[in-house]
Amino acid sequence: MTSPPPAGQKTSIVAEPVRSPVPTTIRAARLEDIPDLLALEEKAFATDRISRRSFHHILTRGHAISLLAEREGLAAGYALVFLRRGTSLARLYSLAVDPAFRGLGIGETLLNAAEVAASAADALFMRLEVRADNEHAIKLYRHLGYRSFGRYVDYYEDHAEALRFEKRLDQPATPRDAPVPYYPQSTEFTCGPAALMMAMRAHDPSVELSRRMEIQLWREATTVYMASGYGGCGPFGLALAAHRRGFKVRVQVSGDGYLFLDSVRSEEKKAVMRLVQDEFRREADATDIEIVPHPMSLEEITASVDAGAFPVILVSLYRLTGEKAPHWIVVHGYDRRFVYAHDPFIDPDELDVAADKISMPIPRWAFERMARYGKSKLRAAVIVEKRKA
Repeated sequence: MTSPPPAGQKTSIVAEPVRSPVPTTIRAARLEDIPDLLALEEKAFATDRISRRSFHHILTRGHAISLLAEREGLAAGYALVFLRRGTSLARLYSLAVDPAFRGLGIGETLLNAAEVAASAADALFMRLEVRADNEHAIKLYRHLGYRSFGRYVDYYEDHAEALRFEKRLDQPATPRDAPVPYYPQSTEFTCGPAALMMAMRAHDPSVELSRRMEIQLWREATTVYMASGYGGCGPFGLALAAHRRGFKVRVQVSGDGYLFLDSVRSEEKKAVMRLVQDEFRREADATDIEIVPHPMSLEEITASVDAGAFPVILVSLYRLTGEKAPHWIVVHGYDRRFVYAHDPFIDPDELDVAADKISMPIPRWAFERMARYGKSKLRAAVIVEKRKA
């Protein structure tokens, strides 16, 4: 991936609702509505405007809900919600109301309709960001049951601060404080190091969360090759990197063969990968790293979280982005229906921000499906614990 998108994602501009006898019609936005959507952008926002190209992408290929509010045949506002594949998380990316129609409750009507549509798409949580100085919008969100759970400094194009809000759509929101700090990967091949850094930092505040550390860990744990470009990291390389830094580590992996070879065609590259993995295993055998030759079940994952450990789990990006590639995330919590994980991958092409990837609520059934990779359905986990004195 490329670096995270610059600060300046959309906020909401909403006025306090009042009663009005004129009905507001809400419908799905269509391609022919793009001129009206662009006009609403111009009227409602001074900065951070969505472009024509972005609207076209969202309406044709984006995994999103786009709603248009009309009054007497005129476009009065719109709501745009992004849905996160493989999770039960929705994000209100933009809510705009024409200034000529403010004070008529259109913002509240749009948001209520967006919540209904997101819930129908199996989203359980709705998140959003809003300018800290947008008092009307904040008042509306609190009125509708949203709870503040964080903030971003220097978030918008004009360097304004953003507040983060969340609402559980089937019941009053329950704020979640993740015990693991978040760190986004800065390259497309360092998801493993980024996830490992988060797990280690949760146990030791002195662990550096920086690109320097990210690349250093990748150098220590890389498989050298993948299908194309730089190689990602394997479980034994990551385990060794954590062990060298004083952590207690356990590796659980399905089978005892070589990993990721089915994603590489070149026999020469496969030979190099075998050599690298042989060396990783030899080094691991010479330490107290526990190696368990069977996949980690969801029950074992939740038990390790209860015990204070943080599992770094191999998943398939296909369930999250549609791309067939291995990927690492770190699990930090769970409840009866969901597994909560930090995903270090932020895709600017999909208008992702860190808020989309922090404490992602992944349905248990979806987690079971995504926690495997490739034709061999490889399952791997690196469980990081604080070493006892």
